[in-house]
Amino acid sequence: MSPNWLKTVLRFLHWGPLIAIGIIKSITVMSVYMNGMWWPAHTSFAAFLNQACFLALSASTGFYFVMASATGPGFLPLKWKPKKATDESCLQYCNVCEGFKAPRSHHCRKCNRCVIKMDHHCPWINNCVGWSNHGYFTAFLGFAVLGCMHATTILAASLYAGLYRDWYIYYGHYSKANVQLTIWSLVLCVFNIGLAIGVVITVGILFMYQLRAILNNRTAIEDWILEKARFREERNGEQFVYPYDLGRWTNLGQVINVSCTAAGNGVEWAVLEGCDQYTLTREQLAQKEEKRARSRSYVIRRAATGSWIPLLSQGFKVCLSPPLTDEPRIKLLIGDVVRVTRWRKHWLFGEKLQQPGSDMSAKRVRGWFPRQCAVELAEEDDVMDHAQFLEDNKKKRM
Repeated sequence: MSPNWLKTVLRFLHWGPLIAIGIIKSITVMSVYMNGMWWPAHTSFAAFLNQACFLALSASTGFYFVMASATGPGFLPLKWKPKKATDESCLQYCNVCEGFKAPRSHHCRKCNRCVIKMDHHCPWINNCVGWSNHGYFTAFLGFAVLGCMHATTILAASLYAGLYRDWYIYYGHYSKANVQLTIWSLVLCVFNIGLAIGVVITVGILFMYQLRAILNNRTAIEDWILEKARFREERNGEQFVYPYDLGRWTNLGQVINVSCTAAGNGVEWAVLEGCDQYTLTREQLAQKEEKRARSRSYVIRRAATGSWIPLLSQGFKVCLSPPLTDEPRIKLLIGDVVRVTRWRKHWLFGEKLQQPGSDMSAKRVRGWFPRQCAVELAEEDDVMDHAQFLEDNKKKRM
């Protein structure tokens, strides 16, 4: 077995895909079982069509789920750089991949690679959704919703017929009294109805969100970039035109087609007149520069464990108001200095600054930590005061 095939197989041995496959199998098996009693396929052409339609929806859901996960989003080659060296100034640099980020590419912490046209990392397929698999992922969502709507109809009708079986027999409607429920079939039928309705609601919302993103030709990350660009436009008077919105039908055609094949090469994109390949990346760089200007340095006066629920070390207030994000929490020691870029009531987000003499190639440490662990280090503070604090703390430990 080749390494690529092994990685593909191992990708499905994760809680996300295993749960998703389990839900698909559970709803499918129970629907086929109940439909076999309620409206057997051999009784009429309509019954056969009903069964065939449901099986086609279920098979399509499974197929596009596997393709979305196995195909992957498309990763930017390691140490990638543009053809022209002069274009490097318009791009962000990724320290992990040791290369530049192509337009619309972003680094995924979970995949540990720069993803082409990254939308988000989906735990259910255990992969990112991006340029290469966006069509497969959207098709999976659509067929999952349609299949679960059909399954809900079959299971609800079967349950109704099973619960009223005695009534049908009493009044002589023997042709309708063909669903016989046991304790287990009753429990499993009700459970799978709830499961199917849950999928219709949750996956349906995600499906509509993905359709909106495709029609606007914007990923979830680009939505956030555009929102910040509008704030910058109001504040600085600098007009920004989103370069990739080419009209709804053109946008749709870049992702949705019969073969779900991604358009283009993932690096060069069709843009509006007056824009170029680096219109969005230059805006990102400007936003990063403003973010650095707003950042503040904090010195750690109380060790942070890096725990997601630091109940014992930080108390209830910190644990009851965590940042609503899957971004990492970082472990910090007394004396560490962190450059903070985001603030919450009880939490701070920043990057740990490397100590003088440390390995400059070491991995960047960024994440959330409790606010009460740190004190802001004002720019005018004497550096010697901080050095004296570290020395005093070292003596205490000894």
